[in-house]
Amino acid sequence: MPVTLCHLQVISEYCVKILLKVFFVSGIFWFIDLVFVKNRVKVEGEIMNNRILIVEDDHYISEMIKDTLVKNGFAVSTVFDGEEALRIVEVQTFDLILLDIMIPKIDGIECLKIIRTKSMIPILIMSAKGEDVDKALGLGFGADDYIAKPFSMIELVARVKAILRREKHYMGLTNQVNNSSHQDETIQLGDLVIDMKNYCVKKCGHDVKLTLKEFNILKLFVKKPNQVFTKAQVYNVVWQDEYYGDENVINVHIRRLREKIEDDPSNPKYIKTLWGIGYKLGEV
Repeated sequence: MPVTLCHLQVISEYCVKILLKVFFVSGIFWFIDLVFVKNRVKVEGEIMNNRILIVEDDHYISEMIKDTLVKNGFAVSTVFDGEEALRIVEVQTFDLILLDIMIPKIDGIECLKIIRTKSMIPILIMSAKGEDVDKALGLGFGADDYIAKPFSMIELVARVKAILRREKHYMGLTNQVNNSSHQDETIQLGDLVIDMKNYCVKKCGHDVKLTLKEFNILKLFVKKPNQVFTKAQVYNVVWQDEYYGDENVINVHIRRLREKIEDDPSNPKYIKTLWGIGYKLGEV
């Protein structure tokens, strides 16, 4: 059948309708994507300001971690040995360091010790050596957390966000103290009000009677809420003496302190236990 002018007109109108539908649907998806991106940037705005340094000699693992963190809105730099790590920390500012222990040239623990002489930047230790001794060693030199290889990317991102959240909380407490016009240091922590100068604690407006040792333990955690303390560190600071492994002394004082400040001492929110490692301030 010969194609007439009428046929061409019908086909042309049909094509125009199809194109209009395509443009309309594409426009809807473009608008949805635009709104989603704006909302995502708004929600993750704080995260996107955080800069993270990965110190990992395995290029595959390093790249996998980097890709995951970038997808979660972080700015990421990578180095592959201890010397590179120390050089870049000298000239650039980071909000968090992910540090492998078994790296060439200068190992992770030595890097940690050197960095801690100059900076209190949060450090997350990564290692395939998962024994409690290694955990205590890493945290004892001032690491903020420890994750054992192999780990899931979901767990890693959760740890990273938790550390940065604690650091923000710590900076808030520090600014609260530094900006105070009073000579005494009064810190609000959940239901607790802690008067550092007069060694007084109130809970929900009521006095909490602490012994000097109990107060100094609480003070230690409040002053450094972003740090995990081993029992040896707690003993060295509070008792001002060498620790010879008498865990019962620490356990008793921690238990008594929890009985006085916690709503539920068996499920504490102020002083958390990290089994096999030590204690830290909870995220109240």
